[in-house]
Amino acid sequence: MDPDSILEFMIADVVESIAGRDAGTLYYVIAEDDTWLMLVNGKDRSLEKPKRKKRKHARMVLRSDTRVAEKIRIGDKVQNSELRRDLAYIRQKLQSNAIGGN
Repeated sequence: MDPDSILEFMIADVVESIAGRDAGTLYYVIAEDDTWLMLVNGKDRSLEKPKRKKRKHARMVLRSDTRVAEKIRIGDKVQNSELRRDLAYIRQKLQSNAIGGN
């Protein structure tokens, strides 16, 4: 396997789907292995039913240092509502930077 094809993702990273019908959706990574990422967003992909997505179909957005990301990293209980709120805030910040940042 080509080493460049294995992208570096860590648990609690925020990623964007770049392929499939969910393209453009932000997710938190809750588990990963050499091929797959387990993704949640608290809405259509809850903690109880994460999405399995190939690494090559996701793009790293940021390595989050929010309270929710820290809870995911250390294994504390996270509510789906916390995920939704945090990802909405991140999306809003990304969009405002894209509009006003250039």
